[in-house]
Amino acid sequence: MRELTRAEEEVMQVLWKLKKGFVKEILELFDEPKPAYNTVSTIVRILQDKGFVSHKAYGRTHEYFPLISKNEYSKMHLSTFVNDYFSNSFEKMVSFFAKEKSISVKEMEEIMKIMEGEVKKQKAK
Repeated sequence: MRELTRAEEEVMQVLWKLKKGFVKEILELFDEPKPAYNTVSTIVRILQDKGFVSHKAYGRTHEYFPLISKNEYSKMHLSTFVNDYFSNSFEKMVSFFAKEKSISVKEMEEIMKIMEGEVKKQKAK
């Protein structure tokens, strides 16, 4: 799966929210200043070429829908990020954010609770 540009990701965020939509509907969910209709239309077609989006034709009008879920893309994107910046180590990533004070004590406690729960689940298998 290929990585998305910032503009492509913005369009995908809207499509994931809508589940399906015409370019006009996608455009409506953008914040001001909204991009041009033709810009969004072009990005959607690029997403289709990349295999992220497909469409259903109604004459000359197309209703677009995502082929990749937000969760699938998030997993791939996070894995690439961890690999590229933290030598494929989630431990190094979490340590980095903790040392940079990007994570609050409360957030670290929540992460620890989640991890303890996952450890228990995996040990029970």
